[in-house]
Amino acid sequence: MIETYDVIVVGAGAAGLMCAATAGYRGRRVLVIDHANKPGKKILMSGGGRCNFTNLNSTPANFLSDNPRFCISALKRYTPQDFLELVDRHGIEHEEKAAGQLFCKDSSKDILNLLLTECEWAGAEVRLKTSVNKISGVDHGYQLQTSSGTLTCESLVIACGGLSIPTMGATGFGYDVARQFGLSVLPTRAGLVPFTLHPELKEQLAPLSGVSCPVDVHCNNEHFSEPMLVTHRGLSGPAMLQISSFWHPGDKIRINLLPSVSVFDRLHEHRKTKPQSHIRHFLEDFLPKRFANAFCELQQWNKPFQYCRNEDLEAIADVLRHWEVRPAGTEGYKTAEVTLGGVDTRDLSSKTMSANNQPGLFFIGEVLDVTGHLGGHNFQWAWASGVAAGQHA
Repeated sequence: MIETYDVIVVGAGAAGLMCAATAGYRGRRVLVIDHANKPGKKILMSGGGRCNFTNLNSTPANFLSDNPRFCISALKRYTPQDFLELVDRHGIEHEEKAAGQLFCKDSSKDILNLLLTECEWAGAEVRLKTSVNKISGVDHGYQLQTSSGTLTCESLVIACGGLSIPTMGATGFGYDVARQFGLSVLPTRAGLVPFTLHPELKEQLAPLSGVSCPVDVHCNNEHFSEPMLVTHRGLSGPAMLQISSFWHPGDKIRINLLPSVSVFDRLHEHRKTKPQSHIRHFLEDFLPKRFANAFCELQQWNKPFQYCRNEDLEAIADVLRHWEVRPAGTEGYKTAEVTLGGVDTRDLSSKTMSANNQPGLFFIGEVLDVTGHLGGHNFQWAWASGVAAGQHA
């Protein structure tokens, strides 16, 4: 028996569920399928279990893409305020953590329940534990051979994400579909991901595992002012995750450990007032004590201030403001929050998310070569691209 729908959405994540509800409210008969046993797994784990569901300050400048203008249309038509109104309609309590970053007060489940409720109200069916074995183009649409039988549809929406966090079921399925129907797929790599370090530096920083401090980090003409976290594997925290999306193997990253301090002037003053103290005592005023001590050991700063010449202070200030680290690599897709690269947006309509050469085929969310900064931007892209496709699928 062949089941027929107007729209089939492959992927029961943020973008897919948003698209399904939007299409359902237009009176379309919609089916969402997913090979997982539960919907929205990445939603549930996001934001430490509280889901950073949007960023009030989200603009196209917060996204990376080989075709940067593509995202403008969808983001302009469905804004953070639009999603916030939906959140408020469902009575979900939320709070602003860092500037513009909105989180659920209670649990990420609130956002998933919102999406599932919207799908239910819109008449969109969600079917789990359903894998797609084959997709074929047929007259006026598509036919899918799945583990739950043969399905046909007029519009097919690919919303199955990228390669990040394979333990959540991530695969390259969406890229395979794109290639099958003649779309280009740009090279992919892990984004918003912790760095690993070469053995010597890793060993030197190992005692600092769990220590966090605010930094400015620079790489390839980009910089972020966020906390850095030292882990037993390397460097993480928001600053490192942000800059990882701009880093390439072999690049150095430059870290300003005292971004809000006029370092040389303060060192000079400290030498006057406390000549017998050591550099570590100075650093303990600004950095966690464990970090200050370990960093002084790393740099072999072990003499009292009274023996430091101005040139010495300048050299110390320079290291504190421009500490250069060459990461060994990243932790890869297993811990990456997003996948950089993906389906080339030049092959799609920025208004509808549909393939230019393949009527009725849509791609939304992370499977596309559109990747947001940390802080709720990737969810905003999921909502905006999902609505754009749902209005036309």
